[in-house]
Amino acid sequence: MSSWRFWSEKSQGGPAGEEQVPQPREPVAEIDEGPRPGRQRVILSDRKRPGRHRAPPIPPPPLQPDPPDAAPRSEPEPAPVERDPIDEMHILWISEGMSCDGDTISITAADKPSIEDVVRGLIPGLPKVHLHNKVLSPTMGGEEFLAPFRAAVAGELGPFLLVVEGSIPNQNIIEGEGYWTSFGNDPATGQPLTVNWWIDNLAPRAWAVVAVGTCAGFGGIHAMAGNPTGCMGLGDYLGWDFQSTAGLPIVNIPGCPVRPENFMEVLTWLLYHAAGTAPAPPLDGMLRPEWMFNTSVHDACDRTAYYEQGDLAVDFNAHKCQIKLGCWGPVVSCNVPKRGWMGGVGGCPNVGGVCIGCTMPGFPDSFMPFMNEPTGGNLGLSAALIKEYGDFVHRMRRITGMALNLEPEWRHNGPRVTSGYEPHRRQREWAR
Repeated sequence: MSSWRFWSEKSQGGPAGEEQVPQPREPVAEIDEGPRPGRQRVILSDRKRPGRHRAPPIPPPPLQPDPPDAAPRSEPEPAPVERDPIDEMHILWISEGMSCDGDTISITAADKPSIEDVVRGLIPGLPKVHLHNKVLSPTMGGEEFLAPFRAAVAGELGPFLLVVEGSIPNQNIIEGEGYWTSFGNDPATGQPLTVNWWIDNLAPRAWAVVAVGTCAGFGGIHAMAGNPTGCMGLGDYLGWDFQSTAGLPIVNIPGCPVRPENFMEVLTWLLYHAAGTAPAPPLDGMLRPEWMFNTSVHDACDRTAYYEQGDLAVDFNAHKCQIKLGCWGPVVSCNVPKRGWMGGVGGCPNVGGVCIGCTMPGFPDSFMPFMNEPTGGNLGLSAALIKEYGDFVHRMRRITGMALNLEPEWRHNGPRVTSGYEPHRRQREWAR
């Protein structure tokens, strides 16, 4: 079998094939001031959060001056990571985080492609896929379902893609015995195995790690202010510099729940990458698929023209811009209005709902209360300017529309053609 050569950021930090295993973190003591009333301000740049930011780099040694006759220095090229294409992939899906299983239910609605098409091998060029998900599993559950997960921990399973659904609770804050959520029991002791134990043992061995849904990606509903579990997203738990055995960072696919085709599209891309026929998917600064989250809800909303004209809805009965009703679309990164929800149809503002920012890292605290008018939606300076400009543009467009809403005067049933048709005009022009 021919070898495929891939470039990876992993090779820049150490020898090819070196496994980057996340180290345990010490709990950080923080002062709990308690939740404040009203909308919570989420500070995403808080460097006290363990694992949230990269450690400060070690300063390089001072450069020594080169001798006069020395050749110019050249930067060494990163060594490529060599691996064979993968022809069989297991998908270990754990939804035992703080979750409602909504993301699992959501992907069953996907059809471009569907999860059935991928598992049945109907997509050309993909590796053979074995899906292990408790809702979609053909097993009777119990140890039969847990067998591939235990084999993966023991290093006895082939390459696998780990999918985590639900936010990760903080076991470090529990004093004494107890746990927040578990997945199976320890065969030796009979005690529950926490979801943290499974992630600690599976993530470093996974070919790729995917956080499906906002809860797994950033913490979501369960990580809002005042929660007792201290839960967080996968990036905060494993570290935002985590890399899988394939040299891939965590792939976050947010949504509450995730948009069906968003997950299936990324999964298909990763499987093509495993097969050696596609590069790694491009991700943005929050490890989201860049091509999916590089535009705002407002950019693709079918109500955007009303905002431009300053024609804002004051209740949910009007098909107009809903920014005054609590819609955060202008500042939220999401492709749902552009691509629809199921079969290209739907999307929150497209069908009358306001955008509450469920794909964003600051959800839900930064967007609460959900039905209140968001910042910028009131009649401040910017809104007043938009209103005046929008009223003027709206009037001009109505005048133009009235003119364009009339038929030309030469369309009649009279005895003469008045459209300007002159069959002998060119002959008279030549005669001159």
